[in-house]
Parts: sequence; structure tokens; C-alpha cells
Amino acid sequence: MSLEEYRRKRNFKITREPKAPVQKKARRRFVIQKHAATHLHYDLRLEVGGKLKSWACPKGIPYRRGEKHLAVKVEDHPSAYADFEGTIPKGQYGGGTVMIWDKGCYESISPLKDLEKGKFHFLLHGKKVNGEWYLVHFRKGDNEWLLIKAGQSMKAVGRKLDDLSVVSSRTIKQIAAASGSFHPFPLEASQDGQPLRKIYKKKSNKKRQGCPAFVPPMKAKLKKAPPPRDGWFYEIKFDGWRTLALKGGSEVRLVSGNGNDLSDKFPEIVTAVAQIQAQDAVLDGEMVALNKKGVSSFQLLQAYALREKRPPIFFYVFDLLQLNGVDLKNHPIEERKSHLAKLKLPAEIRLSSSLGVEAELLLRKMRRLRMEGLIGKKSKSLYESGIRSGAWIKLKLGQEQEFVIGGYTLPQGSRSFLGSVMVGYYEGKKLIFAGKVGAGFNSRMLHSLYQRLLAITQSKCPFFYLTTERKRSLTSKELESSRWVKPRLVCQVRFREWTDGGRLRQPVFLGLREDQDASEVTLEKVDGQ
Repeated sequence: MSLEEYRRKRNFKITREPKAPVQKKARRRFVIQKHAATHLHYDLRLEVGGKLKSWACPKGIPYRRGEKHLAVKVEDHPSAYADFEGTIPKGQYGGGTVMIWDKGCYESISPLKDLEKGKFHFLLHGKKVNGEWYLVHFRKGDNEWLLIKAGQSMKAVGRKLDDLSVVSSRTIKQIAAASGSFHPFPLEASQDGQPLRKIYKKKSNKKRQGCPAFVPPMKAKLKKAPPPRDGWFYEIKFDGWRTLALKGGSEVRLVSGNGNDLSDKFPEIVTAVAQIQAQDAVLDGEMVALNKKGVSSFQLLQAYALREKRPPIFFYVFDLLQLNGVDLKNHPIEERKSHLAKLKLPAEIRLSSSLGVEAELLLRKMRRLRMEGLIGKKSKSLYESGIRSGAWIKLKLGQEQEFVIGGYTLPQGSRSFLGSVMVGYYEGKKLIFAGKVGAGFNSRMLHSLYQRLLAITQSKCPFFYLTTERKRSLTSKELESSRWVKPRLVCQVRFREWTDGGRLRQPVFLGLREDQDASEVTLEKVDGQ
């Protein structure tokens, strides 16, 4: 079945469902989408030959061995549909709310050609479902198939998990509510030409109070080289704190990427956000301190936080997630940026605009300016809160990463407070030792960090097998001068390279990261390696 049937049934001037062309190479993905249309059902989609072979399953996925559920074959969908979550407007084919219920990869136990013959045995590897199933075409000339559980039975997905998206952790109701104002027209006007602010006031007689809710920010995957030029654009990768600005009426909050309140640290930015002419807004950006050359400096930002220096502080914004009661996360990035560009921003808030599409040329310029790198963003991508989907990528020019502090060493000679911090990263629930960092400190930084470490001291070493693992063990003298802390603080470290023994070579402490959660710090690897 070709994609012509899919295109024929949809008006892409109205619906935001993807109209992507057929891809030449299949990635063997699967997605199950919960679809609240006229009747609630689940759509099973298997990627084959760059298209999604699709079945509508009214009773969902069978869990018990031998259990059979009806699966109605529908038109093929483009591969991009695997990332679609949102609301299809009423009056359009399939009108209703679509949730990404589960996704992952699949293995074909029987040859793929058996799918065309009407019986296909396959394995699903998802976040909610794992195991074997059959798809069997039981009525020739008809679209009715059976989805049959094979292999071992699996535990049924619980009611709470059943109603949550695996990519956004939202319910059907939340997705529908977020897309309630969904339409292809500009934010300034609705389909009947009325300004959205007037419509908003009609919907509620109560005055909105308080800031919008915190939204976990979308994350970027590390890449060694830029993807093919088509379909990507690039922005500056700032060296600062990821920050969301939440505005509701006259109330403003600045929140770090891990949910900590930063409002008291940057009162001038709070004042600036309050001046934005919008009833409510959620802006995503980076809090940045600029050096004399106008380049972002994480060390200067740390010095500002410690009140050592007063460098120029700016909030560089690159995305707009909500405006005047309208959730924009399910709108294409070009549309979000268009609305962001129309806002009149105070001088303390700067717009992070696209630098163009020539990644290699831009990276050469970044290297000459000693900047950190680039952030690449896929055209027409949606805002995928809290996840690293690959629609945003980062291209870094130096070796720099976040690490968890698990201990420190006592000072020697003229040094005060502490000698070095002992850092690591998580592999699952294990904190892996990466080395000691003693360079990059000044006296005020040492004193401030020491006070914070004293508050979280513990007797037990938090690192996995640090004292016994041969390659990463410490000498008895090093152990005697070591003090352990609860692994709660995250720091930024620049280093030359990794040694063969898995330790940092020539590490330099840049500062603490107030925007990172320690439990999420893992060894940063280039995607695909």
C-alpha cells in the first residue's frame, strides 16, 4: 500500500500530521499510538521500507499467550508519523487526539516478505511492551487481521501507565488540552479572525493567576559530525545555565533545567521578563555571562553566582513554549521562533537566532572565536519536553562535561579548605569514579564549595568499587586524605582527554551546575558510538 492513500485523506493546510516523503532506508522502528478518535483505539505501526505499515487495534495489545485481538489494516503512514503526538482537527480524517503510547525497535522472526503473504512473526522491544506477536491476515480481500500474542505472556500494562505518553509523560486529556487551541493560523487571530486574547477571556471568567507550570526542557544529542545539510539549521551553543522563564501576569519565575528556582540569583532578568507584553509565556533559553570578547563563559557565570565579579548577564532565548494561553510545543519550531521574534524583548533578554545551515563553515568560525560549539535543530520539529529525541543535536569543539562530586581531598601546603574534588558519572545506579580535579579554583570558590560539601558529608564512599577496582583504585595515602559526600552536586569540568584507565587527563574545574540533576549525569558519548 503506497502513501498516496495517506495523502489523499488529509488536508495538510489544516492538520499538522507529517507529510514526509518515503525514506529509502528503514530503521526497523515501531510505534503504538493511542488514538482518541470517534472510538478509542491503538494504532500499531511497523517501519518497513521507509513507511509505517499500520493496523488499528480496537482492543489494544494482547498480553496473554494465544490471546487474539482484531487489527484492521489501514493505509501506510510516513516514517515521520512515528514522532507525531497531538490533536488532529475535527472534520479531518482521524480527527482526535494522538498519544505516543509506546515506541522502540522490532525484530522480524519470520522474513519480512511473510508480511505480504499475510502471516508475520515479530518481536517488539519497547518501553511498555516486550515480547513476541503474530500478525495474521485471516480474511482474504479484506483489511481484517489478527494480532496474536506469541511466546511468553507478559504482565498487562497498568491503568496509570496506560494513560501516559512514553515521550512526554502526558495523558490523553493533557495532550488534548495543550492542543485545544491548535490551528494552522497565526497566534494573533483565530479561524474567525478574533484575537486569541479575546477568545481566552471568553473561555474563562476568572483571571489567570500565577506562573505557568514548569516544563522539563528538550535535550540535545551529542554528535561527532553534522548530519546532511538538508533539513537542519544551527545556533550558538552557549556555555551557561539552561533556564526557563515562566511568566503569568506580573509574576515571573526563572527555573533551571532540573527545576531549581533561580529567580533570586538573577533579579535583573526577572524584571526584564516581567516587561514582556504577554499575558503569560514560557521561554526556553540559556543564562549567560559574557567575557570582554562577547563570548559566553561558564567560569564568569560561576563567579557572578558567588558574587566575585559582575560580568554582563544576559538571558539568550531560543524557544517559546507558551504564549497567551496557547501551548506551542506541538507546533513546528519555525512557527515557535516566528512568534518569539515578534515579542519586544528588553535589552537583558537576547534572541538566539539561526546562524544558517552550513555547519562545517560555522564550526570553523566558532573555533577561531574559541566558542563552545553549535546546536543543530531539525526543521519542522516539535518540542519534545524532557527527552533527547535527536531532533536537536550538539556539536562540541572541546572536551567538557558535567560530573557528580562524590568526595574531596584534604588540602596540602598553602592550599585552604580542600585539595581537589573527586568526580564521577552514573552507569545505571552505579557512580563510576572518573578522577580528581584540583585545578581551576580560587580562594573564594574553594571556601564556597567547601561549605556546601560540609553540609552533605557521609562516611561511606559513594563510588562503585573505588577502593578495590584495580584500574581506578586509590592508594592508601590518597584514601587517608579523602572525605566522602552524598552525590548531589554537579560540576562542569574541562579536560584534555580520557586515559586508557578511564580517568580524566588534565581536568580543570569550571564551576557548579545549578541546572543539572546529579542522578541524570552519565558518561556523554557521541550518538551512534
